[in-house]
Amino acid sequence: MNIGIFTDTYSPVISGVVTSTKILKKELENLGHNVTIVTVKHPELKIEEEENILRLPSIPFLPLKTQRVGSVYSTKIWKKIKKLNLDIIHTQTEFSIGLFGRIVAKRLGLPVIHTYHTMYEDYVHYIAPTSMLKPAAGFAKRVSKAYCKDCNAVIVPTSKVKDKLEEYGLKHDFVEIIPTGIDLEPFKRENHSSEEGNELRKEFGLNNDNKVVLFIGRIAKEKSIDVVINAMKTLIQEDDTIRMLIVGDGPALEELKELADRLSISDYIIFAGEKPWKDIGKYYQLGDVFVSASITETQGLTFSEAMAAKVPVVAKYDKNLEDILKHEKNGLIFKEDHELSHVLKDTLNDNTKRSTIAEQAFNEIEPLSSKHFGKKVSDLYREVFELHNQNKIERTV
Repeated sequence: MNIGIFTDTYSPVISGVVTSTKILKKELENLGHNVTIVTVKHPELKIEEEENILRLPSIPFLPLKTQRVGSVYSTKIWKKIKKLNLDIIHTQTEFSIGLFGRIVAKRLGLPVIHTYHTMYEDYVHYIAPTSMLKPAAGFAKRVSKAYCKDCNAVIVPTSKVKDKLEEYGLKHDFVEIIPTGIDLEPFKRENHSSEEGNELRKEFGLNNDNKVVLFIGRIAKEKSIDVVINAMKTLIQEDDTIRMLIVGDGPALEELKELADRLSISDYIIFAGEKPWKDIGKYYQLGDVFVSASITETQGLTFSEAMAAKVPVVAKYDKNLEDILKHEKNGLIFKEDHELSHVLKDTLNDNTKRSTIAEQAFNEIEPLSSKHFGKKVSDLYREVFELHNQNKIERTV
């Protein structure tokens, strides 16, 4: 099939949506599909060197400096798209490029599948003042419902997201739960040498006595990294060999550094900064536990990555975890913030427990592989495509 994937965010931006889209493109191509990405221009990129990627003019999105807003329409890109003989359009975002995808689909008479990645009610603090958070969240819900209801099918990563869309009032017969898969190989321990790990530990001043609490991801308010840093204060008072390694960048970075200073634990919290995606797998090898206190994830790809790396996951309870983690079996779950320090202490001090949980998680990771993900989406494309064509035939009879 010839597939057009329309997304407002793509390389060089690093995010969960970008990761999911790149993984999907790769796996669909492995299955023999032709995939074209339609996204926004970035001034620093040499557009002519990109293969199977069409970019529309864009401007910076001021509330989030790493993001850009594209044109809703481009005659030049439209002419190129017409020559692709697309069979199906898959939108990944609801904004400018997502809307362009809908326009293209209508003009060409093509079915539209949409992946709902982000529950925007959890992110309105980036664009709305405190006094407007509630109406902004309500608006986000209405936009989400309106965009999804006219799609031929909607993909969601977890049952949590499906339930949320139903709460918004979405009534749709074709909402499929398909978790974003990951390429497991870059995260597996056997694909990383001990020498590589030792060099990284030296780089961050870690010795063999240090046990490492690991976080990898975007450094933002909704990730609740402050909860983990506060828990580290209690841990360090009892065992000053424990360290926390934070890999990533984002708008909350300076605020978190200031928090570590106020708690007098700056020497124990290592801010490693953002790392190239191709190298991320090796940073997981440094963790004794991977921790997240966020309750805004639609899936949490980093959980899957940690599980593939055999790093036990400690996470705050959220409905989306019900599809991924089972407490004391393939992960550890805490419900209240004050419980985190105890859970981390218990886990770090029990080597057998950590090993058992990590092995169980690794043994259950295959359904979250990128191959499984690509096959499920490909099957959905064919089902929607055949149903769409059948309906077209019936309308002409």
